[in-house]
Amino acid sequence: MVSVTKKASLLWIDLEMTGLDPIKDRIIEVGIIATDWDFNEIARFEAAVKVDDKLVKKRLAGEFWEKNAVARDELLKQNAEAKKKAKAVENELLKFLDENFDLTQPIYLAGNSIHQDQKFIEREWPRLNARLHYRQLDVTAWKIILENRGIHFIKPEAHRAMSDIEGSIAELKYYLKKAKF
Repeated sequence: MVSVTKKASLLWIDLEMTGLDPIKDRIIEVGIIATDWDFNEIARFEAAVKVDDKLVKKRLAGEFWEKNAVARDELLKQNAEAKKKAKAVENELLKFLDENFDLTQPIYLAGNSIHQDQKFIEREWPRLNARLHYRQLDVTAWKIILENRGIHFIKPEAHRAMSDIEGSIAELKYYLKKAKF
């Protein structure tokens, strides 16, 4: 964790999960960048979450993961070496919020299709979820509007939490510049 004394406004988050079903699947990786409203980085956090090896092998299968075999293999290796369970990572995330956010102000989740990540947060990290505002900054909404106006951003799809969240921040900056805000 890198941190300075300035307080963050946005909690950019990307989760890698064993799949997209919040009931059957589990969070296996989290990447966070806390920024101000100009998207300047205040702090970052990343962690691997130890998930049952059998579940990981069963759920990291199918067409999507065959197409993304490098990311899948990295996640399988990472999970085999991971030590922290979900509750331990949630404790670290709560500490991260305490250190980097003004807790008297709303904490907004930001990212691409962030509603899907929040479904997993609600289920696996309820204490973190309780600290989050109901409003979100979803880059996907900007993508839908601007792509339908002929403005496209090609984001690398590494399917790793930290690089994906870095890409989401770059994507929103691009859209705001193109939209002349």
